[in-house]
Amino acid sequence: MNSLSSFKPKNYWSILVISLGASLFLSGCKNGELDALIESVKEATPEQQQFCESKAAPFAHAVCQVSQNELLEANSALSLHLFWKSGQWQAAQEDDSARLADQDQAIQPLYKFNNLLADLPKSSELKFATNAGMYNAEFAPIGFTVLQGRQILSLNLNEGAGNFHMMPNGVLWWDQKNRVSITESHKFNEMLQSGVAKPWYATQSGPMLVIEGKLHPKFNPASTSQKIRNGVGVCEDGNIKFVTSNEPVTFYQFANLFKEELNCANALFLDGGIASALYAPDLAHQDNKNMGVMVGLIEDHSSNKQ
Repeated sequence: MNSLSSFKPKNYWSILVISLGASLFLSGCKNGELDALIESVKEATPEQQQFCESKAAPFAHAVCQVSQNELLEANSALSLHLFWKSGQWQAAQEDDSARLADQDQAIQPLYKFNNLLADLPKSSELKFATNAGMYNAEFAPIGFTVLQGRQILSLNLNEGAGNFHMMPNGVLWWDQKNRVSITESHKFNEMLQSGVAKPWYATQSGPMLVIEGKLHPKFNPASTSQKIRNGVGVCEDGNIKFVTSNEPVTFYQFANLFKEELNCANALFLDGGIASALYAPDLAHQDNKNMGVMVGLIEDHSSNKQ
């Protein structure tokens, strides 16, 4: 059997060449010549970049990642974004302050991935997304939040109950050039005050999972509290990695994955249980949960990004 049956065309030119090849085959072209033609099409057609994959060990989980270098490339089509309310991204791009203020007060959160997908410009493709930090009963963030340079909520350094206040907690943030960092909250406060940190996007959550290569001091290897969890790490291979466990795990197990398996010097817990949500078309996975702020990787297909 020739390889035609196993090759899936990816664009117009592939279909055209295969059609020509089929005509040659019917007119007496040898199988070897047809195979060579199809292989040349395969080589000329770029593979779709995959951002997410499933892993079975040390526990079942999904990893979605993007290269820091790829984000920093001039005119990169890829960019990380935070999303909260409908139309905020577009209004910020248009610098419509009145519209933004109205949305801050009046517009409801997007809540679900389906609403986010419908809200995106046609030229923007969502490659993956997840929940981005903790929220209150109105699905508003409870920690420091910045959307396209606009501070929505100030840094929360208060003591309290719950995972968010299991100190040290931290901030996932990136500047306008898409340079991504995870920073412990008190250190981040110093960076804000000195002007060193100029976040374009930021979300505060807690606890930190890994701090400068060390596990959070309050995590207990003997803990029996297991939940579905998700988090993010900035890792030594230059990738930003978003992880969602597919089975209940302890904080210690989850943090140890970032430290030992993924080699992330800093990692931050985003949320867990019913609040943990993932959109990963590479894995044919889309949770249908309500969320507050979301984080997602966008690929811009507009002409100036191609």
